[in-house]
Amino acid sequence: MMIQGRYLFLAWRLCYRCQLKRQYSFLPDDVKSLRAVVNPDISKIRNIGIMAHIDAGKTTTTERMLYYSGYTRALGDVDDGDTVTDFMAQERERGITIQSAAVTFDWKSYRINLIDTPGHVDFTLEVERSLRVLDGAVAVFDASAGVEAQTLTVWRQAEKHHIPCVCFLNKMDKPAANLGFSIASIRQKLKANPVLLQVPVGSGKSFLGVVDLLTNQKLTWKQESEGFLGGDGRAFESKPLDQLDEPELLQEANEARAALIEQVADLDDEFAELLLTDFSDNFSAVPAVKLQAAVRRVTLARKGVPVLCGSSLKNKGVQPLLDAITTYLPAPDERCHDLVRWYKDDLCALAFKVVHDKQCGPLVFIRIYSGTLKPQAAVHNINRNTTQRISRLLVPFADQHVEIPSMTAGNIALTMGLKETVTGDTIVSSKASAAAAARRAKNDGGSGRKRVENTSVVLSGVEIPDPVFFCTIEAPTMTKQAILENALTCLQREDPSLTVRVDPDSGQTILCGMGELHIEIIHDRIRREYGIETHLGPLQVAYRETILSQASASDTLDRTIGDRRHVVTVELDVGPAEISVGSCQLTFAEEVEVRLSPEMREAVENGVNSSSLQGPVIGYPLLGVSTLIRNVSIEARTSPSMVSACVSRCMLKALRLAGGQVLEPLMSLEVTVEEEQLGSVLGDLAHRRGFVRDIQSRHSSKVLLASVPLAEMMGYSTALRTLTSGNATFTLELDTYEAMNPHDQNTLLKSLSGLL
Repeated sequence: MMIQGRYLFLAWRLCYRCQLKRQYSFLPDDVKSLRAVVNPDISKIRNIGIMAHIDAGKTTTTERMLYYSGYTRALGDVDDGDTVTDFMAQERERGITIQSAAVTFDWKSYRINLIDTPGHVDFTLEVERSLRVLDGAVAVFDASAGVEAQTLTVWRQAEKHHIPCVCFLNKMDKPAANLGFSIASIRQKLKANPVLLQVPVGSGKSFLGVVDLLTNQKLTWKQESEGFLGGDGRAFESKPLDQLDEPELLQEANEARAALIEQVADLDDEFAELLLTDFSDNFSAVPAVKLQAAVRRVTLARKGVPVLCGSSLKNKGVQPLLDAITTYLPAPDERCHDLVRWYKDDLCALAFKVVHDKQCGPLVFIRIYSGTLKPQAAVHNINRNTTQRISRLLVPFADQHVEIPSMTAGNIALTMGLKETVTGDTIVSSKASAAAAARRAKNDGGSGRKRVENTSVVLSGVEIPDPVFFCTIEAPTMTKQAILENALTCLQREDPSLTVRVDPDSGQTILCGMGELHIEIIHDRIRREYGIETHLGPLQVAYRETILSQASASDTLDRTIGDRRHVVTVELDVGPAEISVGSCQLTFAEEVEVRLSPEMREAVENGVNSSSLQGPVIGYPLLGVSTLIRNVSIEARTSPSMVSACVSRCMLKALRLAGGQVLEPLMSLEVTVEEEQLGSVLGDLAHRRGFVRDIQSRHSSKVLLASVPLAEMMGYSTALRTLTSGNATFTLELDTYEAMNPHDQNTLLKSLSGLL
């Protein structure tokens, strides 16, 4: 009897489990597995990035995309610290994005590889290296603020890489949200053609949805959806606009659609011809499909940018944005990559990001441009001239990944096993494949954008900005020094904008970064991830130097080492050039250029570059210096290193004769503050040697644009909070380098020498 009862119990339990399973599969929040991500044709792939100013809503928009596509069970919130893409402890504590995070998901038979990028200027390299490998971008705007400081920066980065964009006016539920203001700021500040595809239904707290101008459909989201997942925005109502119910909205939509048709016709000749031949009597009768195709051509040609509206936090307007991504942004095969065609069907990929995992070691993010990538395959790194084996191949999903058997062209993959690969390296299938591509490039006459290096065709890497802040970093004990060095090596590999060097005089380790927040985050990561309580010295400014006048110098080096005599004579001129953030200019006299061998020319360049790293005043790198090599006389058997040494010594002599000048980094500052607190902010800037360029109005607030020396901006965040009771925000980015006046330069020299 007991046995029979036990069998009955087990049967009931199994039946109950089956019922639960059957019931669970129909729940609206059933989460998809990454293994179920569609693997479509290349025409159905979209590689996109989310870019914006700080707090515009990038991460919140990404969370909604993942939720509506079925890859997360609940809506993550930045304030609660439970978002998918902000998985670092520092990101969740501060409520900001620090490093870019990649996620892969599908939407209506399309595969979307999305990268959520930071909005803070200190982490602009993350945006740069993400945009380098993406095919399209979504620019998110705060509808109450329009184009802000960092929006302008990331937009320039997208333009540099010729990336088509879609604009999303977020936060339409804010009382100060203004569609007209946002559109005007896109047109004026970004110099772009905004193509408005939607108009909002309601405003402020009464914002309910949008009207799709292509189809004249009204899309509305209810605050409380049916079912237990009320208010999640998954369900929305779509219906044609009704003349009787909403005559004003219908009139606004009709006017906006007429303006849209006229604007697209001006930008696209094919659409204009269609209107004049088939719809000359009534332009508004043009089918939505034809208008949509024309908008896509305009977007891909970068003649205009589609603009959509919504509120990610209130779960409105995100599904149409996903549709716009798949409809208007390009597939990988629609982007022009001239260089890749020389590899044909062979593997050609670019490593654009490295992260370190405690269990797995270095993980390398790779964009595949051609060919197929498989685990256990040996690949060749052209930049490092090494062959490495990929141990595992993964689909990225923030900090959780799924292993896959292969990855085709057009995708973004995560690899394990590439221990020597760094950001910007080109990965190909073999050395022979690289040589074959180089031969094809040579036969094509060198057309297209390329760089030939060691007879190989290499994908252009990522431009790394110069650091503007630096400080010393010390391990707590000598036993921890090796761990600290390993931590700094790993962090440098992850973040190329972080530079670590050793001071030759004091032997101290110097940490160089993009700003106060950048160095603070690095310090915190060393403590959390590597368990070292390091000590940071005071933050210092990365000054530069230039020269005041022209000067000429000559030098002869005559040295015998062993049985070999080295004799070099160098004559050169130095003079001031235009100050720009970058290296100094070097030119050769015509007869010198003809006479020098490539090896000796490289030795001369190395000598000039090494002397450019230390200026004549306080030893900072040089800017705005032009060098002319007038004569180089080299006797036989002289080594290139001796040539470099002589050029460097001659260069230093000329720099001292020319007279030095210290340059300080000048920052572009934007402060958004209430009008009644503007006076105190202006007074504080005057004490900081700031120069006010403009004061603009933005609704009830004032936007202050100023130029301020970086040395005066230490601790500005705290000072501004104190002055405005926490009601002001600011952004800071490097503008240029400017010569210091004699009084400030003398004060700096005394401070550095310990006299102050």
